[in-house]
Amino acid sequence: MKVTPLSIEGAWEFTPLQFGDSRGMFMELYKAERMEEAVGHALDLRQANLSVSAAGVVRGIHFADVPPSQAKYVTCVKGAVLDVIVDIRVGSPTFGKWEGVRLDDETRNAVYLSEGLGHGFCALTEGATVTYLCSEGYAPQRERGLHPLDAEIGVRWPVSGEPELSAKDEQAPTLAQALELGILPKYEDCVAYRRSLASAL
Repeated sequence: MKVTPLSIEGAWEFTPLQFGDSRGMFMELYKAERMEEAVGHALDLRQANLSVSAAGVVRGIHFADVPPSQAKYVTCVKGAVLDVIVDIRVGSPTFGKWEGVRLDDETRNAVYLSEGLGHGFCALTEGATVTYLCSEGYAPQRERGLHPLDAEIGVRWPVSGEPELSAKDEQAPTLAQALELGILPKYEDCVAYRRSLASAL
């Protein structure tokens, strides 16, 4: 499995080796050793989610309070999505920046985003099916969001016309509003929390 650090610190792309023949294909979807080498600690799997989206649907930008936040290992098992990681950590060198990675059922790659990063995706195909391995369970009182069409963040969602959003995402604050509300995680807190996970090994 090839591991590539992304331009935002705390995020990586994992690309598996696929072994195919006339019967089909086999691959390792997740490998704990490669995760620990890249990230510095194990993924303490607490919840696994699956979502199915119509083409043109945008989900996100979502994040959770630190600690413990919610790290995610995300892959697209059917169809294709543009997966987007946004650095929302106040004090980070890349604060406000985003990076997109195409996830699909051909490359079968995955992205891992560590605690404190924002996450969203756009379905590029009908019935795009995404799985998430999460370090924490869903906790509504800690869940946050940013408006996915915030011009300051400027994500270039690959849709024609207006993307389809949930009512919750439609009502989410912009990055500037979230900063003013004081709900964004601090970079130093995110780094300290990840160090605590590494030292627990």
